[in-house]
Amino acid sequence: MANLTTILAQELQAQEHQVLAATKLLDEGATVPFIARYRKEVTGGLDDTQLRTLEQRLGYLRELEERRQFIIKTISEQDKLTPQLSADIAAAATKTELEDLYLPYKPKRRTKGQIAIEAGLEPLADALLNDANLEPESEAARFVDADKGIADSKAALEGARYILMERFAEDAKLLAKLRSHIKQHGHISSAVIAGQEKTGAKYQDYFEHSEAIASIPSHRALAMLRARNEGVLALNINPDAQSEDGQALCVNMIARHFNLAIEGKAASQWLAQVAQWTWKVKLVLHLENEFLANMREQAETGAIDVFAKNLKDLLMAAPAGAKVTLGLDPGLRTGCKIAVVDSTGKLLGTATIFPHAPQNQWDKSLRTLEQLCRQHKVELIAVGNGTASRESDKLVAELIKAAPELKLSKVMVSEAGASVYSASEFAAQEFPDLDVSLRGAVSIARRLQDPLAELVKIEPKSIGVGQYQHDVSQSQLGQTLTSVVEDCVNAVGVDVNTASVPLLTRVSGLNKTLAQNIVKYRDSNGAFAKRSELKKVERLGPKAFEQSAGFLRIVGGTDPLDASAVHPEAYPLVKNICAANDQDIAHLIGNAEVLKNLKAADYTDEQFGLPTVTDIISELHKPGRDPRPEFKTAAFKAGVETINDLKPGMVLEGVVSNVANFGAFVDVGVHQDGLVHISALTDKFISDPREVVKAGDIVKVKVMEVDSARKRISFTMRLNDELPAAGAKSTAKPAAKKTAAPSKKGNNRSKDQGNAAMGNAFAEAFAKMKK
Repeated sequence: MANLTTILAQELQAQEHQVLAATKLLDEGATVPFIARYRKEVTGGLDDTQLRTLEQRLGYLRELEERRQFIIKTISEQDKLTPQLSADIAAAATKTELEDLYLPYKPKRRTKGQIAIEAGLEPLADALLNDANLEPESEAARFVDADKGIADSKAALEGARYILMERFAEDAKLLAKLRSHIKQHGHISSAVIAGQEKTGAKYQDYFEHSEAIASIPSHRALAMLRARNEGVLALNINPDAQSEDGQALCVNMIARHFNLAIEGKAASQWLAQVAQWTWKVKLVLHLENEFLANMREQAETGAIDVFAKNLKDLLMAAPAGAKVTLGLDPGLRTGCKIAVVDSTGKLLGTATIFPHAPQNQWDKSLRTLEQLCRQHKVELIAVGNGTASRESDKLVAELIKAAPELKLSKVMVSEAGASVYSASEFAAQEFPDLDVSLRGAVSIARRLQDPLAELVKIEPKSIGVGQYQHDVSQSQLGQTLTSVVEDCVNAVGVDVNTASVPLLTRVSGLNKTLAQNIVKYRDSNGAFAKRSELKKVERLGPKAFEQSAGFLRIVGGTDPLDASAVHPEAYPLVKNICAANDQDIAHLIGNAEVLKNLKAADYTDEQFGLPTVTDIISELHKPGRDPRPEFKTAAFKAGVETINDLKPGMVLEGVVSNVANFGAFVDVGVHQDGLVHISALTDKFISDPREVVKAGDIVKVKVMEVDSARKRISFTMRLNDELPAAGAKSTAKPAAKKTAAPSKKGNNRSKDQGNAAMGNAFAEAFAKMKK
């Protein structure tokens, strides 16, 4: 196998010196955000995506190499390491290939084949394998030995058969051939287990279903696996759906691989039986479990990727900014919880109102809201989108109409995860004397001000923007989401004088202890006046300062550069630029007239190359600029408050709440997100919904179908689409049952539309996740 650097360079389409440099930095403890932004010269400009891939693959390849050395050592100790085997082990590029080669030498409990070898039957097995003209019964008679447990010829032949079966089943090249064939031609089939039709009704699209393994999308794979775990479906792998008997085809592959003469010779029938038993006894279950495991792994990777992209979109959503905000957590019987926070997120006041049934204190609730808004000079009202949200939104709308002088604006805000924050240890520390339900209202208000700063306080998988996140590897999910949060936080930057411990914890180079120490120092000594003061924080050493300083902002400090993304190590460079242009720093920052005439190449030196100098000049144009988009809000249609208010043909404005591989879910304010299938997102062909929309986008949709009983809504973003004829069924059909592999052509209008109903089946799951 080529060395790790060469492999990684090929995979990343980079130069080996770039990979070596990045690997060295990672091994020294540098974070991906730090390397991507401040070490571009060293890595040759590898971006954060390439660096994340490098970090993950480096770990895999190092584990692979460690396992390789262990296997070589183990086989050597058995004195069975041949030059050919050594070369094969060295060439193995995956853990699966490596384990296949190790299989015959792997310590295992005594098998029937091993017992037969110990009884002296290996010569019989070899003789029949090498000469099919031998008559099995006659040849076996020579090995009958009651003292060795071989009572007759039949027992001898059975032992020889097990010897060959185990030998065949442990042949790495045969396993590779079978895997390759099944991967290309195999299908996964599902069937409902008798008596589970009602219990598993939500999986009815899979009650009789067959699909190519190579093309099954992650959401369908995870749905089928979940149904199997719930005892609703039975799954099996058909090695080749194109042949009349895929099982027999695999038996023939085994026979051909070992050159078994299975016709017209004395041992033909016996050898054919060995090939059949090898498949049926040793390989079929092993490979089926392996393919199901691989399907799960690939589906999990796809689902985690969906979650990561949605989470990034949500975290990078536009902040409303530093405005006094009232958070309203809607409720019916228990009332609506109110919390007002100032422009920095500090809690100013709370209340509980009961405008809805059964108390129906509408007017009193209006007066309470108006009083709070006047008292605290509220500018924004954030209404949680849970139970009674539209009724509460109507209450706020009435307040805005009755008191226009307050100049209030209202926004519907996702409250996914707010309850998780409310009951968290951090919330208890922040508001020890505040009722748990009121903490949720605080979170709703703050996440409107700055989604990123508030959502980092919540476990990422509790935010509810994933695809079957509870069915995937929690460790892999956690690792991926941690990376996403880290990248988002460092892309935006953090105000060190206002940031919470959870937010600071996500900054490059910091951990929970250092974040807590920064806040303690801030509480004891007042606001930080300059970045260098961070070095006084307990346990924040030179390495942590190097990694974190560029991402920590100090607004209104003694040095204007401290509010920018310019790293302190580059301050001398900025001073040189100032001196060369007869400017002081305060006048250079934001001075477009001077900055546009600067040539980055004039200021490079041994430490700072062209990429860094270019970045610094760009940062000086707009120091500390926020990469997030401009804040916008959706206007839900008045009178459309429940799913029963929806009528086919309505055109509504809504917010994209989730994006999956099969389409996008849109919230139009009826407590149930509707699905825009990928085929209905745009008139042109797309393979990924994110080419058109992302979580948080404000879009216009047309209602196509409403199934109130099943709580399913079908939207289209192609507003000229015609509605289904009255009484006609949707043109979206379940995927064809027991078919050959789907065509890869024209997916959006045939295959994707055909799977629309199947995709729509996940609306309920997504709604539950959000709650």
